[in-house]
Amino acid sequence: MKKILWLLCITLFVGACSTQKPVTTKTEPAQELIAEVDLDTLDIESSVDEGEGEGEGEEEVEVETTLSPYSPTAKRVNDLLHTKIDVRFDWAKEEVYGKVTLRLKPFFNPTSTLTLDAKGMEFKKVQFAGKDQQLKYTYEDNQQIVIQLGRSFNRNEEYSIYIEYTARPKADGGSDAITSNQGLFFINPRNEELGKPQQIWTQGETEWNSRWFPTIDRPNERCTQELYVTVEQKFKTLSNGILTTSTNNADGTRTDYWKMDLPHAPYLFMLAVGDFAVVKDKWRNIEVAYYVEPEYEADARDIFAHTPEMLEFFSNKLGVNYPWPKFSQIIVRDYVSGAMENTTAVVFGDFIQKHKWELIDDSNDKIVAHEMFHHWFGDYVTSESWPNLTMNEGFANYSEYLWFEHKYGSDYADHHLLTEQGGYLGSAAGGVHPLIHFGVRDKDDMFDAHSYNKGGATLHMLRSYLGDEVFFTALKNYLTQNAFKAVEAHNLRLAMEEVSGEDLNWFFNQWYFAAGHPKLNIEYSYDAAAKEAVVQVSQTQSEKGVPGVFVIPVGVDVYANGRSTRHDIRVDQREQTFRFPASSKPDLINFDADRALLAEIEDNKTEEELVFQFKNAPKFMDRNEAIERLIGLESDQVAGLLNTALNDRFYYIRSIALDNLPEEISPELMTKLRDLAQNDKHSEVRSKALSALADTGDPQTLAVAKAAFEKEQAPSVRASALGIIYQENEEEGLALAEKLGETAKGPLLEAIAGIYTDKGDAKYLPFFEKRLKDVDGFTAISFFESYQILASAGDQATIDKTIETLKNFGTSSDPSLWRKFGAVKALNDLRNDFRVKARSASGTEKTTLSSTADRITKIIEDIKSKETNAELKSVYDQLPVIK
Repeated sequence: MKKILWLLCITLFVGACSTQKPVTTKTEPAQELIAEVDLDTLDIESSVDEGEGEGEGEEEVEVETTLSPYSPTAKRVNDLLHTKIDVRFDWAKEEVYGKVTLRLKPFFNPTSTLTLDAKGMEFKKVQFAGKDQQLKYTYEDNQQIVIQLGRSFNRNEEYSIYIEYTARPKADGGSDAITSNQGLFFINPRNEELGKPQQIWTQGETEWNSRWFPTIDRPNERCTQELYVTVEQKFKTLSNGILTTSTNNADGTRTDYWKMDLPHAPYLFMLAVGDFAVVKDKWRNIEVAYYVEPEYEADARDIFAHTPEMLEFFSNKLGVNYPWPKFSQIIVRDYVSGAMENTTAVVFGDFIQKHKWELIDDSNDKIVAHEMFHHWFGDYVTSESWPNLTMNEGFANYSEYLWFEHKYGSDYADHHLLTEQGGYLGSAAGGVHPLIHFGVRDKDDMFDAHSYNKGGATLHMLRSYLGDEVFFTALKNYLTQNAFKAVEAHNLRLAMEEVSGEDLNWFFNQWYFAAGHPKLNIEYSYDAAAKEAVVQVSQTQSEKGVPGVFVIPVGVDVYANGRSTRHDIRVDQREQTFRFPASSKPDLINFDADRALLAEIEDNKTEEELVFQFKNAPKFMDRNEAIERLIGLESDQVAGLLNTALNDRFYYIRSIALDNLPEEISPELMTKLRDLAQNDKHSEVRSKALSALADTGDPQTLAVAKAAFEKEQAPSVRASALGIIYQENEEEGLALAEKLGETAKGPLLEAIAGIYTDKGDAKYLPFFEKRLKDVDGFTAISFFESYQILASAGDQATIDKTIETLKNFGTSSDPSLWRKFGAVKALNDLRNDFRVKARSASGTEKTTLSSTADRITKIIEDIKSKETNAELKSVYDQLPVIK
């Protein structure tokens, strides 16, 4: 599953004006709220009287008197071998009418009962398959059915249970990663929402498929599968495995029969129903299919670009061919997470459903790779318990790095790694826990920046330490030895040890089973008398549960006399000094030269050393660290460095340089900016270069902007160009905005909203009201803000309508947390605006303004009281309030 770290981005947005200390760590820590587990302790005092032998003078000791929280792997009593499901639906009632046949046998010990997860169901029949006699059962807390089998079965005896039932899937919770645990969702079931398709889709992770069929809903269970689904003939269906038959029925329905002959976990079962265009590809002899809304049929191969190529790359890289009979990807509305790796049938939220031109700025490569890689790590080999989730998600996270490295090069991959490290380090500021987290209180809490970001970064460190040949050979062994099995972290350790011949407990103990990460202070010096370069390393981490000393094998590059020399060292003390031969003072000593270490590092390099590092060290992170730390320093060296950065091979460095141009623009630099605006290979650079040109007052800017607007397809570049055209010629810019407003998306939609807001004309309010439902991500925040600003200048009726519209978005079941936050933030801004205006008003005007502000306050409090997402409520509380 791909978790969307929306909260991290929102927190950055809310706190964007806070001051930061200079960059001294590998990454800029962001903030994310992470639960902290505390152990109950009790102080025990000695009861020995003074002077009584050994007890005299003893200090008080702190003794743990309760067990730590522990989330065990599910006990297996019965082994589920095969599941046969037959379902049809009542859209109006949002009910599932189902028949399920389960073939099982005792796991080892004899048993006379079967316990199935079956949440919120009504049972019509519970019996052995092929027999009419009802079996006795109890239904516990509307969650589990406990069936009496009538006699004891041993481990060599199979039996089949048949159940007819009605399921009424309802949510009773959710989390940051999976916002609803409903399991099966009816989308626009009664066709009441104009423009929204009717759909049914499922979301089984963690243990929510048991809301629509009875099963043993645990990750360490695994079975083969058949699914019969009956729907109206106008709909298409998708499930796991192969569509074996499709039969039209006399009542205008159709029954599709999907069959999965390879075993997989029940949480990976899926079903989707709706009006989809299906575009088919092929990889080797395996069908690859893309399910999209009909409007996007022509864009399907761009939405899921490189899918066959990824299948080939991962199969070759791992030495294990894609193991399943097909690979399908489907996009659904109102999805409650980012995406889900259901075996052979991945589900994505509609945020990835874009036209080809929208994908120029933001491709779907990362999320497609992530979900695909799960088909090896998660589906083929599955975490045995949710505390071991990183055995699924850490690998899927690292697949993103592997794909970027293969397709776009090491700079692109390392930039991604830096972002992932930053996400983890930011979350760690709110608390740390072991990567394998048996102390987790709620399984859904495992979907965090530890399981994902830290898990991926840890695999990268392991690869860097062992080398590619050992690492990937061991992964092949891990997959083949554990095929169709449930695993824990020790399975990976043993596979790595078998190939490397090395005991790796030290690595797994500190990175998988302990919490946190190293915090290092690095000092560099030169001992002229001894002719040695000196590196002093201090480990400063001190949090509870974090090792006081990490074992850190790392490379140090010493640059002197026109060449670099690699020295491999092992940091394994709290304070440690390393010396390396150097006939003269080095130009640079570069600790962690491979840039693989996950750590917070206070790296005390001089300005001269950082400039040298930018120009000579080989990796993106070297150049990024140097330029980030040198920004703002006024010197000729730094000014020259920014000019060099504009020609860097990687777009992100060029982008940083564009953000930090000098006030005085030379003719040579002006020429460079024009060239970047028109010819750079990356749309972000072209867009920023255009904006930079506009700030310089270059007389050629308008011509360059018009040319870009005509020839460009990238929304970000067209948005910059439109802003320049409007700035130079309002009438012409406004005409272009009105022409494109109905279809614009992303940055271009933001630019048009800004133009309409600048005009201040209420006639543009219907445009906003029509498009509010279409925006997402940061665009949603700025778009709702523009709507609120424009509406606040209207009469009281307009303001009342705006308040009601924002209220509806804030209280809706809309799965987009961005839209909900954008609406509440806009309400908060509107309230603050009225409070400020009321201070200088008098009489009736003051009363009206204050009354409206108080009404908005009640609405915001009502929204907060009804919001079930704790993280979103927390962000609401951070919004500034003017009294």
